[in-house]
Amino acid sequence: MKPPEEVIARITGQWLSRADQDLKAAKALAASEPPLLYPACFHTQRSAEKHIKALLTRLQIEFPKTHSIQRLIELLQPVLPDVCSEIADAAELTNYGVEVRYPGDMPEPEEQETFEAIQIAEKVREIIIVAIKNLE
Repeated sequence: MKPPEEVIARITGQWLSRADQDLKAAKALAASEPPLLYPACFHTQRSAEKHIKALLTRLQIEFPKTHSIQRLIELLQPVLPDVCSEIADAAELTNYGVEVRYPGDMPEPEEQETFEAIQIAEKVREIIIVAIKNLE
């Protein structure tokens, strides 16, 4: 049984709010002196992941507890293939959500790489916001 529309909207809004907080955190960490690059990249992954989960929630598509952006995009693919093609490069952020947390698993990101990750997360945000508005 589908939950009431106001419940779906509230939970979607909660995902979007948290995703936006992660994006703001990424930008603040990257802009700090000295720049905190690996935590910034970590938050870009979290932002993209949560934005996609917001759209999946709005569409009432169940998703597992995962940090794999590729897996989330695959769940979205049958319903919104155009959105998936626009956000496909976000899958590369997945490593920042897991691998970057442990020393030695991944080299420290460079500034340019961090700013590219932020740009990807911003793009995901913009596309997801439009997709959700188009569903209303």
